[in-house]
Amino acid sequence: MYAQSTNGITVTARPIYLEEQSSPGEHRYVWAYQIRIENGSDDTVQLLTRHWQITDANGRVQEVRGDGVVGEQPILEPGQTFEYTSGCPLSTPSGFMVGSYGMMAADGGIFDVAIPAFSLDSPHATLSVN
Repeated sequence: MYAQSTNGITVTARPIYLEEQSSPGEHRYVWAYQIRIENGSDDTVQLLTRHWQITDANGRVQEVRGDGVVGEQPILEPGQTFEYTSGCPLSTPSGFMVGSYGMMAADGGIFDVAIPAFSLDSPHATLSVN
């Protein structure tokens, strides 16, 4: 599990390699990732946007931007959490993801909440010590 807090909002990520959806012989590796967003602040917030940077083992970066997550723009009151699961395919057996959520506070202020960097490692990845 990977976690990071920004302005009292904690984002926790848990990647899961999906062997049954992957096909290493065809250079297709698939992960699910579970995200938990917890509002530990004193303010109500709404998740408006997402921004991901997905980097494969060859250093290729894919940027993903959009409104909300899994078709929703959840509102979280103090103490509430929101959880969702999504997925990511790569053409290499490992990589990593990092990003941010664009949030709006109750007063209309916009701020970014960091999504922690997390690794995407399959059993097919060659590990090396640097």
